[in-house]
Amino acid sequence: MIFLMDLQMMLLDVLYSILRATVQLVFKPRSKPVDGELVLITGAGGALGRLFALEFIKKGAEVVLWDVNASGNEQTAKLVREEGGTAHPYTVDVTNREEVYRAADLVRKDLGRDVTILVNNAGVVAGERMLDCPDEMLERTMKVNCHALFWTVKAFLPQMKTQNHGHIVTVASVLGLFSTACVEDYCASKFAAVGFHESLAHELAAEEIEGIKTTLVCPYIVDTGMFEGCRIRDEAELFLSPLDPLYCVEEAMNAILIDQPMVCIPRITYLAYICRALLPWESNVITYRFTGSDKCMYPFVDAMKKRTTNGLSQLT
Repeated sequence: MIFLMDLQMMLLDVLYSILRATVQLVFKPRSKPVDGELVLITGAGGALGRLFALEFIKKGAEVVLWDVNASGNEQTAKLVREEGGTAHPYTVDVTNREEVYRAADLVRKDLGRDVTILVNNAGVVAGERMLDCPDEMLERTMKVNCHALFWTVKAFLPQMKTQNHGHIVTVASVLGLFSTACVEDYCASKFAAVGFHESLAHELAAEEIEGIKTTLVCPYIVDTGMFEGCRIRDEAELFLSPLDPLYCVEEAMNAILIDQPMVCIPRITYLAYICRALLPWESNVITYRFTGSDKCMYPFVDAMKKRTTNGLSQLT
């Protein structure tokens, strides 16, 4: 009897959550204020990290910038300050857990406060076919795109729990929801990032910690040069072309500010995600071939190989 009552309540809650999500598609929830929040962004020296920093300071937040590239990171800090924001750049290799923990302690010591919003944005790709790719490059992709998530969250989540206040953002990829050929390292790392984020979100929900929010960001290929040369069928690109970086970050920010648990950018990629789950494997293969998604990374891998070859020839 108790089971049947619990089942009934569960079904009603599921129906309510579906209706609520449907309504929110039309009437978006009010954005939460982030003025005064301390936002830490990894990969802050790159295109997306820089835009995240500029968008957060527009909302009145203070930003901590982490990147292994000191010059790029300082450039982001300079742009933030020129816009009237406050930036604190730190050169940090997020693949080194001890360095992450030391840097986290240093941030708390320097600023006298805790990070309240963590944006795990750092990401890399090897850009070579698996059998041609050095093991060290494959490991690097996993360390940056996946392992670093553990170190940064372990560094800042305890303080968020103490305050029952915070927000953890994971910038993954649609290639963490469905895959394609020749980027095994990237797809594996982003699938891992999605799994990590969802498990963490479930853990916070199971512990009934309502003050810490999570947002999983899964963009399509962003036009930052990271996947330069990647192409799908011309007709398909009318509906699914590489994303403008600013558009991508603005859509992610919209999701963060309304505490949306997950956002795929653009929305059409939700369809591919659903098809992967519901359709037979052969059906997805046929669809990939039709859109040119099955070999879309071939030009990218070839271009990376040429750049590497030219670089080596210039050094010899």
